[in-house]
Amino acid sequence: MPGAMTTRFGVLGPLQITGHDGRWLRLRGERQRSLLAMLLFHANQRVPTERLVDALWPGIPPKSYASNLHTYVSRLRERLGDTEIDHAGPGYRLLVADGDLDLLTFRDASETGRQALRDGDPDAAARHLRRALAQWRDRPLADLALPALDAEIARLETERLTVFEDCVDAELAAGRHTALVGELQAAVAEHPLRERLVGQLMRALQGAGRQADALGVYRDARSTLVDETGLEPGAELRGVHAEILRGDEWPIRQLPADIRAFTGRDDVVDELTTLLTGPDCPPVVLTGAPGAGKSTLAVRVAHRLAERFPDGQLYAHLAGATAARRPDDVLADLLRSLGVTGPGIPDSTQAKAAVLRSRLAGRRVLLILDDAADPDQVGPLLPGTPGTPVLVTSRRRLTGLVDAHRVTVGSLTDDEAVALLAAVAGPRVAADPDGARRIAAACGNLPLALRIAGSRLALRPQLRLTTLADRLADQRQRLDELSASDQQVRSSLALSYDALSEPARATLKLVGAANVTNLPAWAVTVLQDRVAGEGAVDELLEASLVEPAGVDRCGEPRYATHDLVLAFAHERLHAEDGLETCEDATSRLLDGILAVADLLGRDLPPVFPPVDEGESVPAAPLSGETRARYGADPEAWFASERAALVDAIGRTARYGRHRMAARILERLSRYLWPQGAYADLRLCATAVRDAARVAGDERVEVWAEAVHARVLHVRGHYADAVTTYRWCEARLGTDPALAWVLTNLADCLTGLGVPEEALALTDRAAGLSTSDSVAAARSAALNRLGRPAESVRVDTGALAVARESARPHAVARALQSLSWSLALTGDLDAATSAAEEAVALLRATTARSALARSLRTLGAIHAGRGERASALAAFAECRAIAEQINEVPRVLSCRRAIAAGWVGDGRAAEAVTELRLCLAAYRDMGSTSSVTITLRLLAVALAAVGDHAVAAATQEEADRIADPRDANAQALASLLLNLTRMPGPSLPAPEQLSRLP
Repeated sequence: MPGAMTTRFGVLGPLQITGHDGRWLRLRGERQRSLLAMLLFHANQRVPTERLVDALWPGIPPKSYASNLHTYVSRLRERLGDTEIDHAGPGYRLLVADGDLDLLTFRDASETGRQALRDGDPDAAARHLRRALAQWRDRPLADLALPALDAEIARLETERLTVFEDCVDAELAAGRHTALVGELQAAVAEHPLRERLVGQLMRALQGAGRQADALGVYRDARSTLVDETGLEPGAELRGVHAEILRGDEWPIRQLPADIRAFTGRDDVVDELTTLLTGPDCPPVVLTGAPGAGKSTLAVRVAHRLAERFPDGQLYAHLAGATAARRPDDVLADLLRSLGVTGPGIPDSTQAKAAVLRSRLAGRRVLLILDDAADPDQVGPLLPGTPGTPVLVTSRRRLTGLVDAHRVTVGSLTDDEAVALLAAVAGPRVAADPDGARRIAAACGNLPLALRIAGSRLALRPQLRLTTLADRLADQRQRLDELSASDQQVRSSLALSYDALSEPARATLKLVGAANVTNLPAWAVTVLQDRVAGEGAVDELLEASLVEPAGVDRCGEPRYATHDLVLAFAHERLHAEDGLETCEDATSRLLDGILAVADLLGRDLPPVFPPVDEGESVPAAPLSGETRARYGADPEAWFASERAALVDAIGRTARYGRHRMAARILERLSRYLWPQGAYADLRLCATAVRDAARVAGDERVEVWAEAVHARVLHVRGHYADAVTTYRWCEARLGTDPALAWVLTNLADCLTGLGVPEEALALTDRAAGLSTSDSVAAARSAALNRLGRPAESVRVDTGALAVARESARPHAVARALQSLSWSLALTGDLDAATSAAEEAVALLRATTARSALARSLRTLGAIHAGRGERASALAAFAECRAIAEQINEVPRVLSCRRAIAAGWVGDGRAAEAVTELRLCLAAYRDMGSTSSVTITLRLLAVALAAVGDHAVAAATQEEADRIADPRDANAQALASLLLNLTRMPGPSLPAPEQLSRLP
């Protein structure tokens, strides 16, 4: 292999040569270009002379073919200059570096990406796989007719599709569900029978909060599969469907549907039934060749045993034959199916396995692990609980599972194979027994191949068994015959499209520009612009290209468009009207969305500083009736459009409109923040930030990074939040957003135990803004500095201002801050009144995060007053809210308080375990104050179990690291210690300890 190469080649599209000077080179003569294509397609390998001759002269070569070929090679060397083509035995070899040929780059990046995915790094995997896919410009060698490479090109195009699917797996694992929806919709439209793609689209829709759309995709895919092939969806796609449907109710029924046309295997079914229902059943492994029907057999047996396992059947597809799933990911899926969600799913594999055992303890559940790769993949998934036998399917014997019982699944007998063919294809099989036997033999009596062959016969009554048998007899086309075409959806949709009037066609295409499957009536009107309106929509409804989707929560009519119809419409818009028309329609819709979001967000409390201060906003494109309905309940509109808006912000940012995306996000955040929808906020903020960075728009980039910092902050990633806030501060200059950043930085530093700097920052912020959040941050810093009397004065002033504003959120915030400051001064009666008023105000709003904060304060005050039951009730409610919105700091503080109650209830051993987990989390978070409080509670719990030496050491550590000025920590520890001294009923352990991070 030569060293540095200067000439680059491309075969993933028209043949392309780029010289060392960056200019394209054009070869003269079709044979010279064909010769280069053959050598590039087999780069760094010897291509035999006879293959080159066959490629250049498909018919009868000239007598002088050898000298002609030598001449072509010589001219190619001269033309390419520094590219080496050597004579390797009876043939030639072109030497090229991986980075100088797009095909080699594609394969290298693909393998690197897949390895990263196997190593558990989905972000890196997605980067490499996207780089691999970016090598493709068109069909390989699109400008050459080279039959010698047809088969290899076909395989390569299949490989490209597989790499795309691997890339989607990586991006789904990285949490980019919403961003993938549009791309997957287009891919499924092109390959509707590709079940892996369908399943990925369903997962993306589910992750984007569109569960109903995901289930609709499954229904349509199943209908297409049955219509086109006569087959039900495969086990993997059925498993995705089951995951979306499942809940936290027993029994759990995750099995894929039983296949109707099941024949034979009676002895094996009986054997498995005996094994799985016997005492102390070891894992049972079904092993055999691909297509032997292992999965079908496992599902049949599991359905047969449904009554023997009253708590249900769990099913997990391990994808061992393609891209084996990590045990950690499978365990997470199993836990979610059992109702464990969010922070309840631990980080480590061992902890996940422990939670699975706990959830299955005492239950009668059958676990199916389908398509296992190896023993290492299966081992961590075996619960080992007496009532949970495990049935594993694998192409391998899994000999590393020492105690497993193995059952080998071979081909069907001749009679069973013909019977299966007849069950799928119908009665005409009996009329041609010879043809049926030949088909079965060509299929190797394997159930999968027999089902495909039977489906082709069932769909084509005119196709004789003998004809199909003859085609299958040719090994070169057998696999082609045992496959189904996916090219009929487009032609079917085109028939309906061609029958529409011109206004209806135009409307459908413009709906395609939105790339959203569910639109309100006003949005369709905005897209239509000057196109004939209501009549065109009625025509689309009549043609079943658009469906009525009822009305939203505000009473606005909505229209739904199937994913495949949407992709078709988008394709036609680009082909018939061009990119400019598509962009114009998209701009109209985005202006309309911004206008409505701005109109309805005006009465909601701002969360982030404005990103577009001074910029005009278009008039809302709403009729008077619609404006009145939306205005009556703005939060209902945001709730209805939440998923679509999050998706639109991401797509808008990525497609070069980052400023518009930021403007919409600022309005949407007024709804998302009180709801605790931090994942949506992070997704949107990072999309805007990345797009602004690419565009060189520093102001929007800093604004979006500040939003991201606030999400990090509220989720307890204090150190990362501080770093990000400081980065923003350094770039804001005199920007009005500076006060907001300084205030939040101060609040974060207070949590990290740096109240002096925090107080100084609030001084700076107060000179720039009169926001109530500045007062709250100042009060928190003063409390940490041991100056609660000053905090009371600050909070009292803030409350007076808030009451004048008559804004419930502002009043509640000031009350919460004041209640805690009063508690630190010892005035628990006044503190109780303030906290209870804050909670009452917030219960009438959707501000879940603020309600959780106030409940936590109220719980601590009740504890200080000796009101055990009220304290624990407040902490339990706060914990439930915080877990739902993933506010880790609040989850931890509530679990810590509840554990203190266990000590008073005589459950000190449980409290020790819980408090140690809390302590580890607080240490990781970097909050010295929280560590100090937790150590003091842990010392009491240790003493209660008789471990006095460790208790003394724990108390000593708390004294050593405590800040003597921190009135906040001293008071909270004192209040919570009351719970350790008060006997009485306490709260149960929530799902053991599984919800701790």
